[in-house]
Amino acid sequence: MTITTKVVDIVKDKMTIVKQTETENICLVGPVKLPIKQGDFSATFQWYNWLKVGSDLTKEEIMDGLATANLAFSQQSSVLVYGDFANEEDALIRMHSICHTGDIFGSQRCDCGYQLHESMKMIVEHGCGAIFYLADHEGRGIGLFSKSLAYLLQEEGLDTVEANLALGFQDDTRSYEDAVTVLTALRAKPVTLITNNPKKLTALQLHGLAADGHIPLWGGITETNRFYLDTKVEKSGHIRK
Repeated sequence: MTITTKVVDIVKDKMTIVKQTETENICLVGPVKLPIKQGDFSATFQWYNWLKVGSDLTKEEIMDGLATANLAFSQQSSVLVYGDFANEEDALIRMHSICHTGDIFGSQRCDCGYQLHESMKMIVEHGCGAIFYLADHEGRGIGLFSKSLAYLLQEEGLDTVEANLALGFQDDTRSYEDAVTVLTALRAKPVTLITNNPKKLTALQLHGLAADGHIPLWGGITETNRFYLDTKVEKSGHIRK
């Protein structure tokens, strides 16, 4: 069924087509007002979502194809923006890899949920920033099903890196190319990256990220994630605050 002109007119001004390659573009939707409350913390962010589309598609064609695109069976990434992100001189960003177990269930096998929520607080306290929630990064890029298998191997004594390698993956297969493209569409000025991993800053800079530096976010340590965090430091180059 073709979507009516009235519906298209309501949303198309909130859709931005960002050129990426000769064959692919990114359709960025937003901002959407998103009030958030987590315990004592509350703030209103501006929410964006993006979808990779063919370079020849118009906004109207993207809308017409929604009902048959089966988007519920794939993943789309998000951006939470706070403050005047386009214009403020100093902005914090976090490139946060989705963690189904940590972000949703509050798993204590990692520090991902802690980092997500603390980075929200840091950005609000700072007054300007954005959190990129990267949906295709589960398990450092191996996917949720494979991550569950990696967890079983970790229960037999393997660390995070060893478990991924044992399943035939590289230690880290995450890509930040799309996120940097979206960031560039939202802000031209440099940013400061929230991360414990200097290698991530270097990788993002290679993808074109304009970053002044990084600040660490260390905490949420428990007896059940200490080995995981130690592995990050010893094998992935993370720094402790």
